[in-house]
Amino acid sequence: MPATPASPTRPIPILVYHQISEAPSKGSPFRSLYVSPSSFSRQMAMLKLLGYQGLSMSALLPYLRGEKTGKVAGITFDDGYRNNLTHALPVLQRRGFSSTCYAVSRLLGKTNEWDRDIGIAQVPLMTADELRLWVAGGQEVGSHTQNHVRLLRSDDNTARAEMTGDRTALEELLATPVRHFCYPFGEYAPQHVAMARQAGFQTVTTTRRGRSSSANDLMELPRVPVVRSTSLPVFWLKVATAYEDRDGR
Repeated sequence: MPATPASPTRPIPILVYHQISEAPSKGSPFRSLYVSPSSFSRQMAMLKLLGYQGLSMSALLPYLRGEKTGKVAGITFDDGYRNNLTHALPVLQRRGFSSTCYAVSRLLGKTNEWDRDIGIAQVPLMTADELRLWVAGGQEVGSHTQNHVRLLRSDDNTARAEMTGDRTALEELLATPVRHFCYPFGEYAPQHVAMARQAGFQTVTTTRRGRSSSANDLMELPRVPVVRSTSLPVFWLKVATAYEDRDGR
């Protein structure tokens, strides 16, 4: 018997993290994108306590399509920092959660070079072997372009090659399908949505704020940002209420 579609109004928070590490000194650029390991652990504990199952984008897809219902939350990490492996993976495994980390194939084992010009500290990204450990640990890898490019500053041929080339490289590296994409810097235009659809990605996430539902275009999914200053009460608001929806819709 086919599954009954979920109401398009059922909210699904897709959490977005960057670095799971202690923040650099006060005044450092984009210090907000660091979530301490202890804070992350408490947030995952609260998610579990609230009755949510943390899921990768592949596991979340049936809920986004309205094919399944349940108390679920997507967990995503942008860029592929090594500290995701060292600090987030053990917590995710302890809670029985899965997640998706969007990796930049040509910068594996290097640093967040796209941030250097604006003074953000250079931090190690996962190597190819570490990315394999991430997958072996029950997590998923998504595509984030080959070089973390700004799609709006790229011609169409370059943008398309960055998207599809990253997917191909990661699939060859991991020997597993890469079905999900994230727009770098949250920047994109209608042609990039079309490119992602033509490339066969099943979902694409953005930096637009809000919870998702089966009413959303799978190529333009909003997410719920979790940052250094996100306290546990605010985390609850972000996940379980319309706190974020007012900003993203």
